[in-house]
Amino acid sequence: MSESGSRFDFDEWMRLAQSDPAAFESRRQAAIEALIAQAPPHVRERLQRFQWRIDMERARCDNPLQACLKLSRMMWELVYGDHGFLWSLRQLSEPAPLTQPAASASVVPLRPRRES
Repeated sequence: MSESGSRFDFDEWMRLAQSDPAAFESRRQAAIEALIAQAPPHVRERLQRFQWRIDMERARCDNPLQACLKLSRMMWELVYGDHGFLWSLRQLSEPAPLTQPAASASVVPLRPRRES
């Protein structure tokens, strides 16, 4: 979305990235910050941390294609990986497994201490 609140114009962003990369980056950061600011307060910090992680992964890459591939892998892992989004959804839809009854144990009586 642009600052005016209209729909995202890919061609406009592409032209800006090609003609003025610094302005593109500044506008990109502002758009991300505005979107995070619109989120409910209880999720803002998590979104900010996630964006930080994305920014750090991008910074470690040598070129935009490498960054795209790295972030794509990261997103797939968040969806399909161990304890990812799909796992969480399955936990909600599948009934909880029945727990086994506790094994029996001997009860050890407590005796009062003897004064010495």
